[in-house]
Amino acid sequence: MIEVRGLTKRYGARVAVDDVTFTVEPGRVTGFLGPNGAGKSTVMRMILGLAAPSAGHARIEGRPYRSFDRPLCRVGALLDAGAVPGGRAAYHHLASIAASNDLPRSRVDEVLVRAGLRDVARRRVGGFSLGMKQRLGIAAALLGEPGVLLFDEPVNGLDPDGVRWIRTLMRDLAAEGRTVFVAGHLMSEMALTADHVIVLGRGRVIVDTGMAEFIRTGSRGDVLVRSPHGAELARVLTGHGATVTAEPDGALAVADLAFARIGELAAAHGLVVHELGARQGSLEEAYLRIIGDETDHRAVGAIGEGAGA
Repeated sequence: MIEVRGLTKRYGARVAVDDVTFTVEPGRVTGFLGPNGAGKSTVMRMILGLAAPSAGHARIEGRPYRSFDRPLCRVGALLDAGAVPGGRAAYHHLASIAASNDLPRSRVDEVLVRAGLRDVARRRVGGFSLGMKQRLGIAAALLGEPGVLLFDEPVNGLDPDGVRWIRTLMRDLAAEGRTVFVAGHLMSEMALTADHVIVLGRGRVIVDTGMAEFIRTGSRGDVLVRSPHGAELARVLTGHGATVTAEPDGALAVADLAFARIGELAAAHGLVVHELGARQGSLEEAYLRIIGDETDHRAVGAIGEGAGA
C-alpha cells in the first residue's frame, strides 16, 4: 500500500501541501481529486521521491521509493505523458527502460500489445498524438508488473475507446490485488472507475472516503415529480418540510422528504401525479458542493461580471 503521513511541502512562504495524511490500499482504485493548484501532483511527486518534503514522509510497502533496487518492479507511474524523447521509437523507449531494471525484452512486446501500440511500435514518439503518448506512458508503467501504480490525469487526450480502455485497465489491475492511485478532473469517468476518493483543497485533505458514500453525503439527491396540480402539490409538500424547486419544464424537484411520503401526501390530497422518480446525486455535484471555497480559481458567470464592467 501507499502510506502518506504528515506530508508537507513549502516553497518559501507558500505552503503547497499542508500536513497531508492518507493510505491508498490494494485491491481498489483510489481517485485523487482537487482543483488546480490543490497540491495533487506535488503529493505524487513526493511519493515517488521526485520532490523532497518539508515535513512528513511517504512510504510504499513500508519503504521510501528511492530505497528500491528495481523500482519499476514495485511501482509504475505516469506523471507526464509528454516527457519522452521525440526522436526515439516507442519500442526503443520501452526497451531502454526495461534494460535499466533488468527486465526481459519480451515484456516490451507484451505491454505494447496491452496498450494497443503494437502497430506503431517502430514510429518515433515525436509524431504521436497526446492520446498515444498516454498509452505509451501507461505501457512503461506496466513494464515491471508492479504491485503499485500511480497515474496523473491518464485520460487526457484519449478518444472514447481509449478512455474505456484505461478505465477497464485500472479496474482489472485493482481486481488483481494491485494498488491503483489515479488523479483526475473528469468526474464522470472517475465515478465509473474509482472505489475510494481522496480530495485535496488548498493543500489539505478534506475528504477521504468510499466513492458511494462521498456521492451520497456530498450531493443533494432529490425526487422529480410531475403533476397537473404542481402549484398545489408544491404547497402541500412545503408544508410538510420539503424543499421544492420548480424545474424549467414545470416539474418539481423535491428534497428533504422521502420518496414514499411524497406519494402518500399527493394521494391524501387527491392530487394526480404523472411521474415520481428519485434522482441520484452525481460525483460532480458532490465534488463541487464539498470543494466550496477550497479553490483559488473561480470563473464568473458572464464576461465582465465581477470585473468592474
